[in-house]
Amino acid sequence: MCIRDRISLEDIYSSWDHAIINNIIPKGTKSFILDYQLASFDIKIKEYSGIAKYYKKHLDIFGGSKIAIITQTPKDVVIPTLVEAHDEGYRSRPFYSLGAAIDWVLK
Repeated sequence: MCIRDRISLEDIYSSWDHAIINNIIPKGTKSFILDYQLASFDIKIKEYSGIAKYYKKHLDIFGGSKIAIITQTPKDVVIPTLVEAHDEGYRSRPFYSLGAAIDWVLK
């Protein structure tokens, strides 16, 4: 049995904050692939807009970029699908496979 980690909205914020504060993201990065295949979102449907707001707040990092989110279950694809509907200044899209995510970010 695979044990799946639960990812909260705060987990998403804090991991991006850590990467930004510590200059982990190279300048000019225009593609991100977020692999949540071994995780499950612990985010209420009404909270999803916080992710889109976070990306918009940090357009200095995410502006003009593509953000591919890989999940494994229909339940977990809901959050990235809702975020995609609010993309502004960046593009995001959910995927079920790494190959499809790579193909999209490289187009």
